[in-house]
Order: sequence, then structure tokens, then C-alpha cells
Amino acid sequence: MDERLDDTSRAAPAPPAADRITTPLTMELLRGAVELEDTGRGLLPHRLPARARAQGADGQLAMAEAQPSGVRLAFRTRATTVELDVLPVRNAYQGAPPRPPGVYDLFVDGRMAGQAGATGGDVVTVDMATGATQLRPGPVGSVRFAGLPDRVKDVVVWLPHNEVTQLVALHTDAPVEPLPDDGRRTWVHHGSSISHGSDAASPSATWPAVAASLGGVELTNLGLSGSALLDPFTARTLRDLPADLISVKIGINLVNTDLMRLRAFGPAVHGFLDTIREGHPATPLLVVSPLYCPIHEDTPGPTATDLGDLAAGRLTFHAAGDPEERAAGKLTLNVIREELARIVAQRAADDPRLSYLDGRDLYGAADFAELPLPDRLHPDAATHRRVGERFAGLVFGPGGPFAPEAA
Repeated sequence: MDERLDDTSRAAPAPPAADRITTPLTMELLRGAVELEDTGRGLLPHRLPARARAQGADGQLAMAEAQPSGVRLAFRTRATTVELDVLPVRNAYQGAPPRPPGVYDLFVDGRMAGQAGATGGDVVTVDMATGATQLRPGPVGSVRFAGLPDRVKDVVVWLPHNEVTQLVALHTDAPVEPLPDDGRRTWVHHGSSISHGSDAASPSATWPAVAASLGGVELTNLGLSGSALLDPFTARTLRDLPADLISVKIGINLVNTDLMRLRAFGPAVHGFLDTIREGHPATPLLVVSPLYCPIHEDTPGPTATDLGDLAAGRLTFHAAGDPEERAAGKLTLNVIREELARIVAQRAADDPRLSYLDGRDLYGAADFAELPLPDRLHPDAATHRRVGERFAGLVFGPGGPFAPEAA
């Protein structure tokens, strides 16, 4: 987080209560969320609908879809002070260094204008060896931006991509109204923790957010950490969401979890794409294979935490499978890339708006040599920027499947 911006955002005292306007938080003020749940403590933005959540009773999925990656408050106002009361839920990993608090990115008229963190919140401590969790409740906190220009302007506040956040109240010193539709296309993207934004510097710096900004589109990010598993309820969510452009990044989580064999993988991909096409028969649809990840290029999963490194205060991962198990149908990243390329080529004969992108074109072996994966699995902040820029050039740029003239 930029400490200078953080200090600036909290420098001025809160306005007198008489001058403070509290605006009800509704879906009209949110972008990138599928629905809002009233929990009794606040409003929780969800990135999967209730029906999907009921069909996926998994703790990792529940945490991932409730972390508001790509979700932002967007409104027009003359306010010079914006204060958001929130209840964060922060994750801590037993034996690992403390994680920094989530970052809120403020944009004014399309330009970054500040960053801040929220006070208060609950803490969930996770035992990486056993998966057990322990909750320590905390108070409602707030994040505040002051000194904004005294004119009518468009304000966007990106919520932390890696921190479950309940919205409690929005306070300003002037009225707010939802942003009008500016005609930009809506891009819906689904992927793993890398798409979710793991280890990105801030919510507007995840690679999908970078690509969306450069591509001039509105992002709905269904990157679900540890949960890009070809679940039918996720496919139905993609089917039912409004979208002008759709991309699905498939592979790494299937290896991480050692979820299925090659025999099941191909039909599952076909079924996933069939479901999306039920709702979007002619929408440009891009299938993206995994980024380069040496531990799993030719070694199956599952992915395991390196307990030796964890004892030393470092969180890293290794492949726990055996390369010989490929003969029995176990999945590796290279096996997945080959099968995805085959499936897309087969389907594209009857589906001209379906296309394929090899994830190594976004981050390959040469990139790994320059910008290695710090924990052997997830990219760092610089790599998120690189992947987003490359995606924008290859996909939104001239000749790309999402180029305006192609769509």
C-alpha cells in the first residue's frame, strides 16, 4: 500500500454529523457483484448466487466467492469526503507471517486518487497442516478518503480482492447517485486464485482488473481461489450473467486438488462450455489454459504445503504426485493444455466465436526465469501487471478475439 496516499486519505477530521449524508447501499451502487446478502451485521457482496452457494458446500469456495475480487462501489457525487463503514474478515495462517490488511483503491474520474486500509474486523486463523480454522470476532471499522475535488465527479472504490468484506454504511458530505451506463462492454471472467488476484498489490492491480482497464471494459471477476473446478453451478452462473465477452481459465485447480482423471476432464469441459452456450450462444468465448508453473508442468497433484518452509515462516508449495501416474490418467498442466487445445479446435468448427489462448503466452518459462513464482504457485504483483498487459494486447487488441471489431 502507498503509505503517502493512505495518510492523505485519513488526514482530515470527520465532517460534523449534521453535514454527513448516509446513502443506502444497494446493487445499483455496486459493480462486479452478483448479489447482496443481509447478514444482520452488514451487506455481504457475493460473486456466486445463493442457489450456486447451496450446491457447493465447501469452505474454500465459500470464502473465495465472498472475497469481493473485482467488486467496486461506483457513484457520481460532489462529495469531498467519502467514508465507508465495513466489517472485514481477515485470514491469518498459523506459523506464517501476518498478511497485510486488505487495500481499498479509490478512483476519481478514472484515475487512481488514493489507497487506504480499514480498521476493525474479524480474524480467521487457518492451520495449513490440518485445515482447521478459528474465528476471532472484531468490531466494525471504517475506511475514509478526504480532500476529494469539489466538483461533480465519478467515484469508484475497489473493495479488497482478498478479504471478505461486509458493507455497513456509506457516508459522504454531498448526495450520491449511481453511475449511468457508459456503453462499455461487460467482460465476465472465471479462473483460479491467480485470476482471483492472489498476491496482487491491490484490487485494481489484479491481472483481470489491469486487462479490463486497458481493454476499456466493465469487469465481473469470477476468479475463485482454489475453486475453478468445472463445477456445474459455476457454469450456470456464467450462463445467466449479463455478458458481452466471456473467458474461462481452466486447469491449475484441477491439478492442485487432484480432482479428476483425463477420462472425466474432457467431458466435464464440454459440459461446462455447453452450459455457458445455453445462455450465450453467440458471445465471444475464450478458453485459457494454465500459466507456466514448473512444479506441475509434468508432475500431477495434489499440491501440498511445504511444511519445512512453513516452520521457517515461509509459505510455499510443492507437487505431491508422481510423474509416472500420468499413464493412469492423472492430470498435469501439459496434459490439460493439450486436451483444451483439442477440445476448442473440435468445437470451433461449429462455434466460430470460441477461441483458445495458451496460458504460457501470458506467463511462460522465460517469464518464470525473470519473475519466479514466490511460493512456487502464485504470481507476484509485477507478474500480475505483466499478465494483464499481455492479455489486453493479445485478446482486446487488434486481431484479438475480444477486439471491438471481432465482437
